[in-house]
Amino acid sequence: MRPVHSTAALLLAATALAPLPALAQQARQTANFDAPARQFGRVGFDARSLTIDGKRQVIWSGEFHAFRLPSPDLWRDVLQKMKATGFNTVAFYFDWGFHSPKQGVYDFSGIRDIDRLLTMAEEEGLYVITRAGPYVNAELSRGGFPGWLVNQKARARTDDPEYLAAADEWLTRVNAIIARHQINGDGQSGATGHRGTVILHQIENELSQTTASQRRYMDHLYAKARADGITVPIFHNDQGRNGYWVPDGSKVDRVVQGPNDMYAFDGYPGGTCTVEGKPTREVAAPDWGFYGPGGAKGGASASPDTPGFLAEFGGGWFDYWGSNGGYECNAVQRGKRFQRVFYGTNLANGIGIQSFYMTYGGTSWGWQPAPVVFTSYDYGAAISEPREVREKALEMKQLGGLIASVPDLAGMIPAGVPTISSPNIQVYHNRNPETDTRFLLVTHKPSNAQSDDSFTVTADLPDGRYSLPLRLNGFDAKWLVAGVNLAGQRLVYSTSELQSAQTIDGHALLLLYGRAGEPGETVLRYASQPRVTVVEGRADTAFDGARGDLRLRYVHAGRVVVRVEGGGRPALTLILADEAEGTRYWRPAEDVLVRGPALVRGATMKADRLALIGDTAAAEPLEVWAPARIRSLSWNGAAVATRKGSAGSLLATAALPAPAEVALPQLAAWRSAAGSPEADPAFDDGDWQIVGSRKGASPTARADGQPDMGMDAYGFHDGDVWYRGRFTGSPSARQLSLSYGGGGAGLVQVWVDGQFVGQNELPAGLPRPITLGSAQFPLPDAARAPGEHVVSVMVRSSGHNWDLDADDFHKEARGLIQASIAAPDGPSFAVPVRWKIQGARGGEDLPDPARGPANNGGLAGERLGWHLPGFDDRKWQGATLPAGSAQAGTTWYRTSFDLAVPKGQDATIGLAFGDTTKPRSAAQYRVLVFVNGWNMGQFIAHIGPQRVFPVPEGILNHHGRNSVALAVTSDGAPGDALEAVKLVTLRNVRGGLPVNTVAALSTPGQLK
Repeated sequence: MRPVHSTAALLLAATALAPLPALAQQARQTANFDAPARQFGRVGFDARSLTIDGKRQVIWSGEFHAFRLPSPDLWRDVLQKMKATGFNTVAFYFDWGFHSPKQGVYDFSGIRDIDRLLTMAEEEGLYVITRAGPYVNAELSRGGFPGWLVNQKARARTDDPEYLAAADEWLTRVNAIIARHQINGDGQSGATGHRGTVILHQIENELSQTTASQRRYMDHLYAKARADGITVPIFHNDQGRNGYWVPDGSKVDRVVQGPNDMYAFDGYPGGTCTVEGKPTREVAAPDWGFYGPGGAKGGASASPDTPGFLAEFGGGWFDYWGSNGGYECNAVQRGKRFQRVFYGTNLANGIGIQSFYMTYGGTSWGWQPAPVVFTSYDYGAAISEPREVREKALEMKQLGGLIASVPDLAGMIPAGVPTISSPNIQVYHNRNPETDTRFLLVTHKPSNAQSDDSFTVTADLPDGRYSLPLRLNGFDAKWLVAGVNLAGQRLVYSTSELQSAQTIDGHALLLLYGRAGEPGETVLRYASQPRVTVVEGRADTAFDGARGDLRLRYVHAGRVVVRVEGGGRPALTLILADEAEGTRYWRPAEDVLVRGPALVRGATMKADRLALIGDTAAAEPLEVWAPARIRSLSWNGAAVATRKGSAGSLLATAALPAPAEVALPQLAAWRSAAGSPEADPAFDDGDWQIVGSRKGASPTARADGQPDMGMDAYGFHDGDVWYRGRFTGSPSARQLSLSYGGGGAGLVQVWVDGQFVGQNELPAGLPRPITLGSAQFPLPDAARAPGEHVVSVMVRSSGHNWDLDADDFHKEARGLIQASIAAPDGPSFAVPVRWKIQGARGGEDLPDPARGPANNGGLAGERLGWHLPGFDDRKWQGATLPAGSAQAGTTWYRTSFDLAVPKGQDATIGLAFGDTTKPRSAAQYRVLVFVNGWNMGQFIAHIGPQRVFPVPEGILNHHGRNSVALAVTSDGAPGDALEAVKLVTLRNVRGGLPVNTVAALSTPGQLK
């Protein structure tokens, strides 16, 4: 992820990816529908779609990174929300570096338990797409490569034997876990007894270098996966629609062929958010398949023998250091309506496998982020970082419900061209060749237009020629189906959109919806005139005996409920809702429909009892359609009194209870201690490593004869690193010149003989942040006096670059690159300096394996365990916040507090700094935020934009004692001091799931 997030790529998207001028011409059939089907156990495909157990499937997937949610019990919460909001598949990246702090050392326990994650997905009924690397990108430091790989001289992402041996180390372990969870297994995954659900497997990500070396590399990865027992189809995710690594044998010109079974690509069109945080609509939905230009750049046509496959499509957008805070804007920009227009256009173009990046973004806690991003990876996704189901997730529920209700959408091809009464409208008209079911996607022309148009669409449909009266008001699209058999009914057409079709006790239950205030028309086919009863609301009905059509006309306002009986078909309950009303319905089982609660996680039937679990955000109603045998209901284990509703439902006699307010304590009783002892000339650095004793593999240039000063060479890969240099006083000792690598928003601070002489920061921003810098610091006069002097330097690295272009960019130096002391006009290295280095405690030998390599850098307080909840800070000085002043360097603040979140509630609580209505403050300082020993991110007050840091339950103890430790780094200038810090509730519902505290070290004495 994601080159197309650059400004240049947006301009390209705006100009080159627009739809063809007229869809009123016959669509270009770019797929080879005569291509033979291929089978991989239970999974197969042809040019039209994926198949599972012989049935065509639309894969409606969302991306979720478990490593960005360090509370394994909450993984299930996210998966349940994905399932409930219409997804049938989840895609997982696996971060090599997250599991391997040192070559040969791997950890798949605790927060790294991939086996548990895959089992949860199976239990929640989700198919799985696994994306195992070795390289993933994902805005991760090093793109997911482990820190130790930076010291490997071999070129990464090539067939260099040294690199392949390292990659195989990882793949051998992760592939073995994935193989146990494949759908092609024997029905037993691990010790759980659950059937595997992994259906597709990715072997590399966005590899745009296509040399012979990379081809051999791809061959190796494919063979390795097969040798490790991966039997499902294998793919690579192309960095845009380039035709890179299409399956061997493709007949299309200008493509790069590879060993993969399927071709997949990613795309992030859709406009941007302005500096003021307002969404824009300058890009129309691209036609990347049937209705777009052919050739190597033509999406699915780059691989005409395989189905259209978007391994990543924009479910949001990442935000970056120094922005004004764009996640809420991104939630709108790629949110409601965008999903209808863009995702629908993809589906209409034959892209029947779509995975939306991200669906839950989470938190890049610790030192996970690449330099382009800060801690929050909310992404504007359908499920927010605090695990809130956003409005866009509810729209996804409606769209996913259509896909689940109409299996015939899988494998559709272009149909006849409809007649449209307005030049402002275009219609994608597809059909299923086996059943002739129709799919009509109605959008503006271009699709990002925002006019208000009323018009008719006339088409030859399976049941005759019909004119559909429609309206499209503003940026929008409508997904319509026609000529389809649903739950024993025949839907001729509807101008309302279908959300659910179910059979309960042999009777049909259909839910359709439309825009509030707009008229709707639904036509059903019967052998004879049926009996029609309008149970709720108003609807006009008419029966055409010649055709057998029952026509219903109504206005989308709240809901209309119609009962239809006879006519040669099973009884039908038809719910016709407006859009907001439709979002209140949940389908937790094939024969259960629920209305009312904020979330319905699941339903279990036993004899005459139906047990529902879910969440309420307020006092909410409960209405249930279920088999007639159901006589009693329970909600989250509590019995619910019911009565029969007029719509054939069970109605709770009282509202489900609302959550109680969470009472948060004030953070007080702070204690403080100075945290930069390395600046003191008397500090004992006897056990530090000597600079020059090791040599890394960084390609970053330094002067001839200079030692390798980079932190990675010495086993320090993340966070802060300290250098101490000794030199003899000299008249030439006038200026310290440093070059350093710090990533975007990186920092260097300098002391000479204990005196702070200054700091330097790297700027932040996109498209590619400045990650290297240089600075000159004048030395105090005392440095020229005879005798030994000490210079102390702290460098903060905000992460390593990704390796998106396979150019070893992730090996760019971090820490000091070179340092010299000289007169400004004298020789560069006039004064010899003897340097030592110290970073994270233990280096690659982790002292705290449970929290892992990303949790800690090289601050003295981290090395001494000051961040841990069991550290004894009673000898520290008392402090109050906001702080009145700051010392140059790092100062630690600690406090403890108790939480008592009401039982049976799921809340997300965060730490907030200063004025949260502003993305940045005038005060210049930065904070490492530790909660119960876990590094939950970095706050930079003057760069921003993040000022609130969610802390998931499991890290935060919701029912007991908690500790906060803040490592505050400042230049000591007036005003550059820690602002007020408080706890805030970011979401609160009654319900949720049981969450256990994540086990990890508590006291410094436990550190290795």
